[in-house]
Formats: sequence, C-alpha cells, structure tokens
Amino acid sequence: MNILKNFSVAAASFALALATASCGGSRSGSDAGMDAFVDDLLGKMTLEEKLGQLNLPASDDIVTGQAKSSNIGQMVADGKVGGVFNIKGVEKIRDLQRVAVEESRLGIPLIFGMDVVHGYETVFPIPLGLSCSWDMQSVEKSARIAAREASSAGICWTFSPMVDICRDPRWGRASEGSGEDPFLGAAIARAMVKGYQGDNLRNNDEIMACVKHFALYGAPEGGRDYNTVDMSRQRMFNEYFAPYKAGAEAGAGSFMTSFNTVDGIPATANRWLLTDVLRGMWGWDGFVVTDYTAISEMIAHGLGDLQQVSALALKAGTDMDMVADGFNGTLAQSLEEGKVDLGQIDAAVRRILEAKYKLGLFDDPYKYIDSGRGEKEIYSAANREEARRIAAETFVLLKNDNDILPLRKKGRIALIGPLANSAANMPGTWSVAANFERYKSLYDAFRDAVGSEAEVVYAKGSNLEADPQLEADATMFGRDMRDPRSEKELLAEALRVAAGADVIVAALGESSEYSGESSSRTILTLPETQRRLLEALLATGKPVVMLNFSGRPTVMTWESEHVPAILNVWFGGSEAGDAIADVVFGKVSPSGKLTMTMPRSVGQIPVYYNHFNTGRPKADDSRFEKFRTGYLDSPNAPLYPFGYGLSYTTFEYSGFALSADEMTADGAITASVTVTNTGRYDGDEIVQLYIRDMVGSSARPVKELKGFERISLRAGESRKVEFEITPELLKFYNYELEFVAEPGEFLAMVGPDSDRLSVLPFTLK
Repeated sequence: MNILKNFSVAAASFALALATASCGGSRSGSDAGMDAFVDDLLGKMTLEEKLGQLNLPASDDIVTGQAKSSNIGQMVADGKVGGVFNIKGVEKIRDLQRVAVEESRLGIPLIFGMDVVHGYETVFPIPLGLSCSWDMQSVEKSARIAAREASSAGICWTFSPMVDICRDPRWGRASEGSGEDPFLGAAIARAMVKGYQGDNLRNNDEIMACVKHFALYGAPEGGRDYNTVDMSRQRMFNEYFAPYKAGAEAGAGSFMTSFNTVDGIPATANRWLLTDVLRGMWGWDGFVVTDYTAISEMIAHGLGDLQQVSALALKAGTDMDMVADGFNGTLAQSLEEGKVDLGQIDAAVRRILEAKYKLGLFDDPYKYIDSGRGEKEIYSAANREEARRIAAETFVLLKNDNDILPLRKKGRIALIGPLANSAANMPGTWSVAANFERYKSLYDAFRDAVGSEAEVVYAKGSNLEADPQLEADATMFGRDMRDPRSEKELLAEALRVAAGADVIVAALGESSEYSGESSSRTILTLPETQRRLLEALLATGKPVVMLNFSGRPTVMTWESEHVPAILNVWFGGSEAGDAIADVVFGKVSPSGKLTMTMPRSVGQIPVYYNHFNTGRPKADDSRFEKFRTGYLDSPNAPLYPFGYGLSYTTFEYSGFALSADEMTADGAITASVTVTNTGRYDGDEIVQLYIRDMVGSSARPVKELKGFERISLRAGESRKVEFEITPELLKFYNYELEFVAEPGEFLAMVGPDSDRLSVLPFTLK
C-alpha cells in the first residue's frame, strides 16, 4: 500500500512538472501560459480536491516536524485545504508545505496568509496613525519592510491593507483604516499594495495584498462592529468606494469580503458588489476570500442554513471560505442538487490556482521558506530605524501653549500614567507577529533619550479603568497592566513623584486593545480614573504635557481647555517609545495631521469635513440660531478639524493664485501657493488642496480634498507648491452613477488644514 501510494505521489508530481514545462518554463510569463497550466491542472482534479482549494482554515497547534500528525496536516494530505493562515514560524510552514506538495495526490502548494496589518516584528504605527503622516513614500516603505519580514518567515499573503472609510470613531476598527477621506484613502491603498506586492510578485520578498473589507465595513449603524450598513449607491461610489477601486487598479491579488450587509444582503453573498462592481465595472481579476466565518454568519443574518448560504456566497463571486467550512462541507451536495453548477466551482478554483501561479509557488513551493533570510530581515537595525522615523511623522501636535514642547533635557522629568511603562501597548492592535519582549516602554525610551543630562522619574498614577473587568476586556492578548493598588494609593505615589519634578509628562488614553476589532465604544472621553489623575497633576501648578494614546479620534474638549500641551501619539509601533522621545525632546518636529475629525462630543458623531450643506446652514457657528442647522448646546464645528496639526515651527501661506480662471473639458489649470517657514525650527508641512463644486445635478460637499504635498522647509525657507487641477479631479458619480465633470463654477482652496483655507473661484467650460 505504501509503495503504491508513493508511486502515485511521484507520478502525480511528474505529471504536474510536465504540465509546468509545457506552459513555457517560467510560469510568471504570459497569461496564455498561466491559462494553459491551470486548464491542465483543473482537468486532473477531483471535485473533493477542487473544493479543498476553496478552504482556508486557521492553523491549529502545529509542532515543528510533526505537521502530518496534526489534524490540519491530514486535511492537507487529503487535498482538502487551499491555504492556511496565522502560522508563525518558518519551519512550521515548511513542514506543512512539504505535506501539501509531497504527500497530497496532485502536490498543489498551499498559500500562507497572516494579518500583517502594520508590520511583522518590526511594527509600524497603526494604519490610522500612519495615515496622519500624509507621506506616501513612508506608507509604501512600511508595507515593503513588512513584506520583506513576513516573507522571510514563510508568509506569502497578507490580509492588508484595510481601506474602509470611517466617519464614526465609536467603531473600534477605525484604528485599522486611513480615516474619513476617500481621496487620501485611495492614495494610501495604492501605496500599500505597491509596497507589499512590488512590481510583479516575482521575488521572494514580495507578498500578495488583500484589500479589505469589501464593502462599507467602516459605516456600521451606531458604530457597532459587524452591524448593518445602509446608504445610497451614489454615496457608496462618491464617498466610500474610491480606496477599494484604487486597490483593485493597483493590482491587489485578493479582496476580502466584509461582515456587514449592503442593500440588505451580506457582502459575502452580494453579487452586485463582488461580480458587477468589483469584477465587472472595475475589471479586477484576483480572488475573493471571506473574512473569518463570514459564510456561516449569514445564517444569523437570516439567509438560510449553511448549505444555502454557502451556495449564495459562491454564486455571488466569493472564492475562498475562511474557517466556516461551508464550501468544503456543503458544495458537493449543492452541486448534486443543482443549486450550484460545476462552472461556478471551477471559476473559483481557477482564481485560487492563478494566485498561486502568480506567486510562483508552482515553480518553487518553498520560495518563501528560507530560515536564513529571517535572521537578517526580521527586526533588523535598519528596519527599526525606518519604523522609528516613520512613527515620528505620525504624531499630531494638538496644542502647545507657551511652547512647552519641545522639552529640554534638564532637571527632573516626571513621567506619569498607565501607558508610561507598558511596552506591550506600544505596537497597537492587530500586531499579530509582534514580539513584546524586544520593545521599549516609554519610560525606558525617555531615560535613554536624556542619558545623564536629566533625570526621568516614573509613577503609574492610575489604572487604565477603575472597573477591573472593563480593563481586562481592553488589555487582551498579553497586554494586561492592572495594578492591584487602590486608586488612592496610585494617585498618592504620582503626586509624590510629581512634587520633585520640573515638568510632568502624562501618558494617558486608551490601551492598544481599546481599539481594533470588536472594540466599539460609546464613551470616547478619557476614563474617569485617568481624568482624576490628570486634574491632580494640573493642580500641582507644574507644566503638564499630555501624551494621548488612542486608536481613534477621542473627545478631548476638557483637556483642550485645561492642558497646556497635547500630543496625540496614536500607537506608534515597536519603536514608538523612541519615536515619541524624539518628538518630545525636539530631535524631530511634529508634522502629523489628522485624517479623522476630532469631535467635541459623541453627540456630534458622525462629524466629518466633506459634508453636504443643508438648506438652512448657520451663518455664524459660534452661537445658536433658531431654525438653522445646529445644536442648542454646541457649535457644529469639531474640536479639531480634518487635516489639522501643529508644529514646533510656524508656516505662512501667501500668494495663492490660479494660472487661469477658466478650464476646458480637455484642459487644466495650476493652483500655486508659497509656503514659508517663519519659525525657529526646521519642519515639515502638509499643504492641502480642496475643491468645491458650487452647482451640480446632485448636492455636492462643501469641500473635498483633491491634492496634498508634504514638504520640508528649513527655518526661514520658502517654497512654491503647485497643484494641477484637471477635469478628472472634478468628476463625481451622478444620480445615474455616471462618472462626470459637470460644467459650472468651482472654488479652489489651499491651506494647512480643512478649516484654514484661501479661496479662489474658477469655471469649467
């Protein structure tokens, strides 16, 4: 029996090699060669093997050298698995791939995925923080480094980038996206895909991207994760679809479905989304994978039993089933009963095989398995330096009265707060491959930064939350930091430490798992126990700098009124401690700018810059006006607008001009402005261009971001910044979903954020 099995394996391997050779040697060549190869392989596959390719289980506990004896190892040997995700360890991956190519009948290699969301062991800022750099080169570089590290550990597929537009900071997964704006989000999507995949996926340090979550996952009712989404198709196309489309156009190898409904139909079974829009309108040709158990979750949505919802997903255009075992477990019966057809199954299998072909796995199943690379690539000094540099670009200076920042390295600096000495909370949510033991806490980084020039003293000051259960829920996955002492004891220690200090740095805010998946919140203010600590520190009369750790826009109305200096540091990744020290002590001037609006209160949500006017807009937002759009108890304006961020230096905008005041349908005009660094520090500024369509066939936003440029200026230096305005930038989807630029009057606006803008009119003829 063993002899016969070995002969069968060898014969199958030979047949596969022969098929490979017949398609022209290097299989990363023509589409024709790929088609011929896939056709040949499909013709050899049994129905069970085809359904196996559509199955993506999570890894169980695979012991190196014993993959075959594991449950998943046996499934792989039986041809019932197309890929596996979240295995860490190149030797474990090697073992499982060996089972696939040497012990399964056809030797089809596995694809190995992982949530490499914002880095591997070198962790970059959470995506929301990264977006605040507005630096596409840095964004691409972060993905490039993540790809190099992950690929050296055997990973060839990442479930990133997440490109969901979010305008509701109650939603925890705001941390994983790029904010509220579709134009900026599209630019980041393109940069991330390019960083992961390189030019063609030919090299072993390029991995396949997965654009997620398609679609509209960032717009759930009430900010509750997985919840219903309800919006017009016109709004989908104009305000939410651009980043997905950009990812598709950039050549992302895969897309992931979202959990939510779209037009009442779960995205995983939504043929309009997956086939009509994604593949039809946008011409994308990759494969679609579900999110975790998304197929079986459609039972709770009320679409039927597992067999029924699996058939719906396949027919809609879903290709790979993550974990639910719906495809592997039910499609054979559905085929027998005529509820799906073989052509639909073959189409899905084909797309999976094509992805493996493009990754070069049929040429070399062990392409990504080289333990020697990992020793050089993973968490290298060069990678860490880049992560530190990039993190420093993302911090947003919200307030700096009397130029408290940067701090001088002298005297005694009190570092106080629950986030001050927690290395595990520096990387942020979805840092799946992070190695917390290798990272610095903020306390360690501050001491390294000042050396012998100053003294850094520390006290925790408070727990994250007064409620221990709430804190436990917000500090999962090895990030626990609960102190058993009472609030009174912790505060007393903090005040003793503060009493002897010259300045206080308060490290407050959210823990890393207070954002991310299933981390929605209704209260976005500082937890009460931390507020009481902050009030006590301010009462000392000493200068106080607040470092706000967060994975979302938070409500800091009270803090903005009372705290003299506030630096929003998000979660900066593995090198966050050193990067924060670089900014706090003036080695780097802060340059980040908000990509999500910061509200005054939860009651304002959703609040975003590119909103529509009403028919009764307020003329003066500083006071209440009866029968005008507004609140009795609050201005409409947010606490901090989209695009906002201060620096240690100051910038002056002058000479805003348009090259012409009219533009033809095939022409262009240039907007120019001179920016001058008028302060004492060198610094970076992010110059922003907005446009308003004054009259349209549909209501249009009061302004829309249409250009940006990050520039570096020495103290006293000036630079002229130019933006080309083309008809393409003026296009929108009308009520019939036609992408048009309508002739008429427009406003061009340039400035440092969405609120402080110089305005000039022009006309599209």
